[in-house]
Amino acid sequence: MSSDIYAEPDLSKKVRYSRKEDGAEWEQREVDIYESTDVIRDTYDHFQSQEGDMTDNMTQLEKRYEKLSENHKQQQAELQDTKRHNSQLQSSYDKLSKNHSQLQEEVKKLKEKIEEKCPDRWTRFGSSCYFKSTETKTWSESRKHCKTRGADLVMIDSKEEQEFINEFGGYSWIGLSTKQTPGGSKWEWVDGSALRETFWANGPRDPWSDDNAVYCSYDGTWRQYTISFSMIFMCEK
Repeated sequence: MSSDIYAEPDLSKKVRYSRKEDGAEWEQREVDIYESTDVIRDTYDHFQSQEGDMTDNMTQLEKRYEKLSENHKQQQAELQDTKRHNSQLQSSYDKLSKNHSQLQEEVKKLKEKIEEKCPDRWTRFGSSCYFKSTETKTWSESRKHCKTRGADLVMIDSKEEQEFINEFGGYSWIGLSTKQTPGGSKWEWVDGSALRETFWANGPRDPWSDDNAVYCSYDGTWRQYTISFSMIFMCEK
């Protein structure tokens, strides 16, 4: 009898009970407690399945959220890089615009200078005016005379300019002379610049005296001579 207490209940069995109503005879009936244990099991399994589906959906949503968050961070980083690149481009554009404006201004001034009429007895070549004297002077006196006219002795820095000077013919002082340095004498233009283009004649080209200057010969070549010698000269402005 005691062993029946621990036995698994048979939920498929019916329960019998009696009742009596209003002095009538007792009536016995049997009622089903459960139609089948499969109903409970199926219901439980159904809820378990729904709970599993909800968990899976939640996991998928969390993964999607993490992916969207990562994409958002990446897009933010790309946006910052784009802004930084645009800023650099804007800075470069501003510099180019400034340089362009400066170049336009320089071109304008150069054009005005080229179109400017040279004084009487002066000849234009490029953006400069040239004057060749008819009287002879020493190199220092020649430079002083050019300065009184708002010019200086000519500086030749291109083959085309040298050929233009040759058209005047004869000999003439140009603005190239010796300058004393700790290492010895060297050639220097009247504006302090060094030689870039030379048209020396055959023979010595290094200064052989501390008081030498250069003149342009009749054949378009350069030669050196003492600055105390008098000859005609060429001014440029």
